[in-house]
Amino acid sequence: MGGDPGAGKSTLLLQVSTALGGDARVLYVSGEESLEQIADRARRLELAADDLTVASEVTVERVAELVQSEQPALVIVDSIQVMQVQTSESLPGSVTQVRESAAELVRLAKQTGVAVVLVGHVTKEGNLAGPKVLEHMIDCFMMLDAPPGSRYRTLRGLKNRFGAVNELGVFAMTDVGMKEVSNPSAIFLQRPKEMAPGSVVTVTWEGTRPLLVEIQALVDDVQGGYPRRVAVGLDAQRLAMHLAVLHRHCGLSLADQDVFANVVGGVRIGETGADLALLAAAMSSFKNRALPRDLVVFGELGLTGEVRPVPNGQDRLREAQKHGFTRAILPRANRPREAIAGIETHPVASLAQALGVINELPADP
Repeated sequence: MGGDPGAGKSTLLLQVSTALGGDARVLYVSGEESLEQIADRARRLELAADDLTVASEVTVERVAELVQSEQPALVIVDSIQVMQVQTSESLPGSVTQVRESAAELVRLAKQTGVAVVLVGHVTKEGNLAGPKVLEHMIDCFMMLDAPPGSRYRTLRGLKNRFGAVNELGVFAMTDVGMKEVSNPSAIFLQRPKEMAPGSVVTVTWEGTRPLLVEIQALVDDVQGGYPRRVAVGLDAQRLAMHLAVLHRHCGLSLADQDVFANVVGGVRIGETGADLALLAAAMSSFKNRALPRDLVVFGELGLTGEVRPVPNGQDRLREAQKHGFTRAILPRANRPREAIAGIETHPVASLAQALGVINELPADP
């Protein structure tokens, strides 16, 4: 498990350790914090840690001895960057020590059948620190993301030899630790009462669940030099590509305009289902015309101007209807076979057709 400093890795794993304490023996090895610091955190989080075995060790050999004597079902090592193998003369945190320590712990897990969780540091680019071979050695790699200034955390699986990697966990950091967010869409849809141009809601697919997020765009005259294309939470290259599609197939040029796009709440969208919503928000800002508050837009955009289907279209519509949206613009191939009560659908086959539907919709007052 990786994550930025302060994201909550140790907090989340300590909560997991105490939650499993009554059902499975857990060994929590901390090389970065003292036993007193761990005890203080457990008391602050109001965790029952009586059944938890905690050790402050930095050598892999000592961890192996504890596994043999304590016979735990789960071992948590916090963190791999401070662990060292005594037979190596390299400094803790060096490439050699991280690689050798991880190799010994992986071998220990395979030989004993014990589940081992390693906490890893991240680089300033957000990647797992240490040699790249570390990611190949482990069976599962999870990243805990903490958007700046937000109390919400997302846990994503980037590799998993034992299952799918398309699961997403959303948590809120509180004064008593991490709390699961059962309805993530609600936290990203705190929209103002008076809608402004350049805002639209889309339904993205995260893991095995649909997630409603707001996409905002700002289109403004170029303030000198070349027009800027900036995207936060989206792929900036796809933004530039879609603007070219808009010009080529709809005759609308934004060559003399700066275009800024942002996903509200610090969410990162990695799928293509937000393509159509991104251009809808950009056109709303360009024309200074607010879109209806109850409108949701999703669909993939092709280079020939066609609107392509996205996976799980029915589930996306049901999620939007559940949150009170009454109108949806979606790919024609995703139109529901049977009408969904409470939501009016507008299936479209091309970008030009989608913009035509948007122009016919009443503007939000």
